[in-house]
Amino acid sequence: MHALSIPTWIIHVSSVIEWIAAILLIWTYGEVKRDRTWWGLSFAMLPALVSAMCACTWHFFDNPASLEWLVTLQASMTVLGNITLCAAAWWIWRSAQKPERKNTTTRAAKDVTIDVS
Repeated sequence: MHALSIPTWIIHVSSVIEWIAAILLIWTYGEVKRDRTWWGLSFAMLPALVSAMCACTWHFFDNPASLEWLVTLQASMTVLGNITLCAAAWWIWRSAQKPERKNTTTRAAKDVTIDVS
């Protein structure tokens, strides 16, 4: 536990707590909006949370060589988390574009008049 200073520990722990709070708030937002894409974002945030917990665990035990596998797991979860967050952001963006397409099509159909005489 002596590997990090107290202020650094405060930053590490508060970052993990903030990330958990963000996941819960995004999940709740998805429930309020009834939009599953936001639930997807909250799930996509989990690998990054695991990554942060790996870092905190490794530092808590003073960075021993026997736990170096946590460093590899942390790096892997960071990569996976970046990929899942990118995918979730794309899913949210794509779902936000769908109503615009419908409105554009509807407007275009209203503007066209067909003369059948």
